[in-house]
This record gives sequence, structure tokens and C-alpha cells, in this order.
Amino acid sequence: MLRGLYTAAAGMIAQQHRHDTVTNNIANINTPGYKQTNAVTRSFPEMMIALNEGKNKTSVGRLNTGVLAEESIAMQLQGDLMQTNRSSDFAIMSDIEVPGVAFDDSGKSVSEDGEVTYQPQAFFTVQDPSGEMRYTRGGRFSVNDQGYLVTGDGSTVLGQNGAPIQLPANASMDQYTVTSDFRLVNPVTGQQAGQLLISRVDNPNNLVRVGNGKFALEGDEAAQTLTAGERVEVRQGYLERSNVDSAQSMVDLMSAARAYEANQKVIQFYDKSLDKAVNEVGRV
Repeated sequence: MLRGLYTAAAGMIAQQHRHDTVTNNIANINTPGYKQTNAVTRSFPEMMIALNEGKNKTSVGRLNTGVLAEESIAMQLQGDLMQTNRSSDFAIMSDIEVPGVAFDDSGKSVSEDGEVTYQPQAFFTVQDPSGEMRYTRGGRFSVNDQGYLVTGDGSTVLGQNGAPIQLPANASMDQYTVTSDFRLVNPVTGQQAGQLLISRVDNPNNLVRVGNGKFALEGDEAAQTLTAGERVEVRQGYLERSNVDSAQSMVDLMSAARAYEANQKVIQFYDKSLDKAVNEVGRV
């Protein structure tokens, strides 16, 4: 009888994780460049149930013993652009093609033999205060007192030479515009302040969220440097909105709460059954 109790408890934990994930998405609806996260669950290994009757053994069937909240995957899909008219705001428009592959709305393609291909994505490349290279779609930048182009948490925006982008003394971003090959150029003097390092990640699922809208790239894959073309554009004076579907998030939130409540009812039923077994049946 306790097997069902453990299964219901596992379901409550999984639904709590799902609820927390959806809540985090809703909290970041207005965060520029935020990517919606989906909770992924999987079942515990199945058990073969058999009935032993003396020397005879009859197979009853398979029994699943619960569910596990395995991981949370960020949906690396293009968000809508929002015009801000701030010269230090940048947004990436990315629709990278792979020859011979057609992607669906989720950025995934499955071939006839079951091979899965994910649409590559482009990211700004930054260096966090600890010196680690990170990737982000949040382009709300500013210029600090030293003239460096930085993110909200102080990470420096990197150029294609691998060094942080630094504006000349007494210069501001209002004097520079971004070109099709990601260079920051003063249209009056022709002076360049650097060239944004836009990185291409072929499998966005290898990215791990590290906070403040940034991702770290894990595994053997290395990001590639993008230049002009490849259906990637950087727009100045715009920000990319989060790609969170607010309506679907509210549905998922209610669904997780209802599933949590259903598992809670099962545990309460088992608790009452155990109470009767110990305090009433045990007396007889």
C-alpha cells in the first residue's frame, strides 16, 4: 500500500518543480532577452509485477513507480522586438538556416530516421566579473565610467578581437551606429569603436542558464564567430522581448496546481487508511 504513497509524493515534488518553473517564466515576462523554460519530467524505471503461488509464478504486468522532475530546458526561440530608441540597446534577429533542414515552430527538425537537429542561435558574447565567457540575448547595455560597454550586472561586452569593447575618451553611444557586420562606427568621422562578437551556437540545448540572463556553453561544442550574413541582424535602439507565452503559462500554472492538489488528496487518503489500520483494525 505504501507504494502508492511514494508515487503520489513523487508526483507532488514534480508538480512543485513545474509550478516553480512556470512562476519564474511569468516573473520574467518583461525581462529583455529572457528565454522561456519548460520543465521536463520522466517516469521512474518500470517494475515487473508477478504473483507467486507456490511453485507457480504468474506475470501480472508492469508498474510505474512515480515521476521525476528531470531538468528545465530553455526554449531558444526568437522573441519580438521592442523599440526603445536608446543607442546602447541592441537586439539580435536570428533565423539561421541549415542546408536541407526545415525547422518547426519549436526550432527542431526530426528526420525520417529519427535524427533530431536543432536550429542554431546567435548570442551577444560577454565576459562576467569573474572572467568567464558567457552568452546572452539581453542587449540592454550601457557605458561605464571607463568607457566600456557593459551589461546590467557589470559584464563587459566582447568584440571580435576577444577584448572588451571600449569607446574613445569622452565618447558616447549616441555617436555610433551598428553596421551589418556588427561594427560600431561613427558615421561622421568614420571612427570605429569595435566590432560586436556575435556567437553562433549550433545546439542551444548545450547552454546552461547561469543567471542575469546569461548562459554558459557546456560540452565539447565551441561557439562560432558570426560575421555579416547567415540571416543574423543586430538592431540598435531595440530590445528583444522575452519569448514567454503568457496565456499558456497561466494554463500550465493552473494545471500544475490541480495536479499537485490531486496527488495531495491521494496522500491524505493513504494517511487515513493507515490511521484506521493502526488504530482500529489493529485492536481487533
